[in-house]
Amino acid sequence: MIPEMIPEMIPEMIPEMIPEMIPENHIQTPSLSQRFAHALTYAFHLHQYQFRKGSTVPYVSHLMSVAALVLEDGGDEDAAIAALLHDAVEDQGGNATRNEIGQQFGDRVLQIVDTCTESDETPKPSWKQRKLQAIAQLQQAEPAIQRVIIADKLHNLRCIWADWQRCGDRVWQRFNASSTDILWFYRACLDAVGDRPDSPMVTELRTLLTTLENRSHH
Repeated sequence: MIPEMIPEMIPEMIPEMIPEMIPENHIQTPSLSQRFAHALTYAFHLHQYQFRKGSTVPYVSHLMSVAALVLEDGGDEDAAIAALLHDAVEDQGGNATRNEIGQQFGDRVLQIVDTCTESDETPKPSWKQRKLQAIAQLQQAEPAIQRVIIADKLHNLRCIWADWQRCGDRVWQRFNASSTDILWFYRACLDAVGDRPDSPMVTELRTLLTTLENRSHH
């Protein structure tokens, strides 16, 4: 074959080659659009100077982990975007950020973010008041929104358990509440969603919580 002929043949060959080039676990139409990519960039810019409590782990790692859990559990793009932005209103800008989210990502994403937001008031209500509000919102939420909240709680508890294995009960010192209150909150969240044998996230959350309740001295 003459080399200079190859560029002319490539456009005709590509449509025939594509089905052979795409692995079986790939699809030709992506399940996530540029909206998700935009949300990931937006979340990074909002939280880029923020770290996980008591560590130097970038906060965006938590947001990506929650989005991954939501997608792996069957959540759609709106739910995954809301997972990336679930702390944005509370931690990064309040009502101004809320308006931006609504304008850029739509009412459905905003509805989920609103349900995930414990408080955007300044000063914030007490820890107990915020948690009671969060429990009520979780209990009243539809299953698709509960998925995002449970993913958030599961990743938080995974991190607490991992840190507990490294430093024991000292892990609780980084929080603004006692270990008794924190474990109560997670147990109340489980009670709010009820028995969900079909949900691997709920099952894992219950297992981790029971383990921490049994190991912690509180």
